[in-house]
Amino acid sequence: MKLDSVGIEDVQGSADSRNIAIDRVGIKALRHPVAFSDRSGVQHTVAQFDMSVSLSAEFKGTHMSRFIDILNSQSSAINVESFKTILANMQQRLDADQGIVEMEFPWFINKSAPISGVKSLVDYQVTLIGKIAGEVCETAIRVVVPVTSLCPCSKKISEYGAHNQRSHVTVEVTSEQTIQVEELIDLVEAQASAELYGMLKRVDEKFVTEQAYDNPKFVEDMVRDVAGSLNEDQRVTAYKVAVENFESIHNHSAYAEISYTRP
Repeated sequence: MKLDSVGIEDVQGSADSRNIAIDRVGIKALRHPVAFSDRSGVQHTVAQFDMSVSLSAEFKGTHMSRFIDILNSQSSAINVESFKTILANMQQRLDADQGIVEMEFPWFINKSAPISGVKSLVDYQVTLIGKIAGEVCETAIRVVVPVTSLCPCSKKISEYGAHNQRSHVTVEVTSEQTIQVEELIDLVEAQASAELYGMLKRVDEKFVTEQAYDNPKFVEDMVRDVAGSLNEDQRVTAYKVAVENFESIHNHSAYAEISYTRP
């Protein structure tokens, strides 16, 4: 019988006779308050965590409470770089060879309207993904960026007007050097027919509508243009770009995806 530090039987740490290792064991969908730091400063938010480690064949279970304790003991703001320390801490505390942490949360940017300058918040869904195996640690950023896209075909064949729609561009990036979340958002928005804003005055609506009309893009155009911008950033070692247009004249979405790993 194995006892813990206060003399109570450690059931999870006891031996298992089945001789079958587990690839991933841990907790999912844990909501926890965090502070996250990026280019524009620190925001306090609520993140959803998935945390797991590998489990050797000889052990019956892992210590689930330690995942919670790791988050409870996080006293400083998390950023893209310091996220790696959570992985290393989890690997050490759970005595595991491998581990994975996913942290998903909303990030807000206070954007100025293009003409009036009125400010309003726009939210972006961000996920940090970390994997550790032995001494090798790899992290990735995934961000969902809402934008406007205008159909080139509709513009070409219509006597007046063109249909447009809101689109979601999902970018997942792995890099050797630090890339800020807001850098990726800027990169994506620069390739859209037009950006989205929380609030617009009439002069702003006119500007955004005409900007989109002057910059029509198929879903194929958008995914290629975002991929091309990522190709130019030498910090990026791998990426996946997915674009979904929530079509305004069809009862379905248009979709395109590109994945790439730098040789």
